[in-house]
Amino acid sequence: MNFSSKLLENAVAEFARLPGVGQKTALRLVLHLLNQDKADVEKFSSTISKLRNEIQFCKVCHNISDHAVCEICASPKRDKTTICVVEDTRDVMAIQNTNQYNGVYHVLGGLISPMDGIGPSDLQVDTLVERMKENEVKEVIFALSATMEGDTTLFYLHKRLKDFHISISTIARGIAFGGELEYVDEITLGRSIATRVPYEGSLSR
Repeated sequence: MNFSSKLLENAVAEFARLPGVGQKTALRLVLHLLNQDKADVEKFSSTISKLRNEIQFCKVCHNISDHAVCEICASPKRDKTTICVVEDTRDVMAIQNTNQYNGVYHVLGGLISPMDGIGPSDLQVDTLVERMKENEVKEVIFALSATMEGDTTLFYLHKRLKDFHISISTIARGIAFGGELEYVDEITLGRSIATRVPYEGSLSR
């Protein structure tokens, strides 16, 4: 792609680094910004910069937050005895949109994937175990994607938590194998949480 301006070329290259954005889409986005008022573009730039510099991760559950403790963990209306374990913030948002869950979360920050060099030590597993030791937890729900990496992570987490006297369950498999939570419709996901099953029982299915 030939550019009439080095500044334009550099901007397109930066946008093209975003996931799912090719050069043509990046060019369209950059040209759109060039057609906007300078004040709007500066606001856009400032918002992205502020996001990167000021965003925090909840010290309790590791969800993305504006504060040291996220609104979910801080809410007195949430059931602190139930922890839903998810891969990342997108899954928290997906489950919240179902309005079927009133417990708290624990964000792992990924899934175990030996092929990608991601092991248990790269995830927020130890902090989950610490939460189990320090708080009165009655149930842990595994709400991970129905993929090989998700199942590997489930198996490992179950081994780490099985000695605690709690209920360990997993969302019902109304979600097809290979499906990721963020792409599942809210009704199916909500039903999967409401009809969750004991993890050990799910192994025989």
